[in-house]
Amino acid sequence: MKQYLSTIEEREQLEIELLLETMYRISGFDFREYMRSSIERRIQHRMRLEQIPTISRVIEKVIHEPGYIEKLLSDFSINVTEMFRDPSFFLTFRKQVVPLLRHYPEIRIWHAGCATGEEAYSMAILMEEEGLGDKTKIYATDMNEKVLKKAESGIFSLKKMQTYTRNYLQAGGKQEFSEYYTTDYAAAYFHPSLTRNIIFAQHNLVTDGSFNEFHVIICRNVMIYFNQTLQDSVHDLFYESLSHGGFLGLGNKEALRIDYDRKLYRDFNPIERIYQKC
Repeated sequence: MKQYLSTIEEREQLEIELLLETMYRISGFDFREYMRSSIERRIQHRMRLEQIPTISRVIEKVIHEPGYIEKLLSDFSINVTEMFRDPSFFLTFRKQVVPLLRHYPEIRIWHAGCATGEEAYSMAILMEEEGLGDKTKIYATDMNEKVLKKAESGIFSLKKMQTYTRNYLQAGGKQEFSEYYTTDYAAAYFHPSLTRNIIFAQHNLVTDGSFNEFHVIICRNVMIYFNQTLQDSVHDLFYESLSHGGFLGLGNKEALRIDYDRKLYRDFNPIERIYQKC
């Protein structure tokens, strides 16, 4: 006798699987290996905003309502960031990693999952202060084109500058942070010179491959939203993309795979989750 889905939870899980499959087929963006709890929260948030009764109705809107899928893509993307976030990470990078990068003729840094770009700007400022700005290329990538456009604009809320200034000073900043931007009543406009060596580009960690060899890859608190299978895939991508002796910077909630990556990296600074490729 055929087994039917017996609980509301089982039916909702089926609906979520169908929604993610539909989004993948229509847009090419693949959220099927994201942490399901995180995806559920984002779907429920959208349903509450629009008073949508079922996930099946969301699927209908994705298929039939022009532009609706962009709303969900924005909901699902991860945009939590700030200038010099976790200042001790940037201070450690400045004091311990930068001295080893100085002898390179060119320095390539990849900020993967850069969101609105605050950490890429932070790195540009840091490398400029260390006298390495002219030979550093920073590749700031995200899957979300909308947030990339905001990042490229270099315009950030003036209300956040007090927090960003404090982070900058704790990260070993050498000047007045206000020297890097101008303001009006609502926004801070970072100097265009900071972006002369930043390349903003769309890249999806789930579906896209390696596109260069990097001396540094920074991807902080992005993979916490991925399930283990997807985390493993992204770790393989980063290893493939790092040069010998290159550095991988992870978030304070992330770590290497104990059974595999520990043989491929050395713990350069385990407290700040900075690892060096062997």
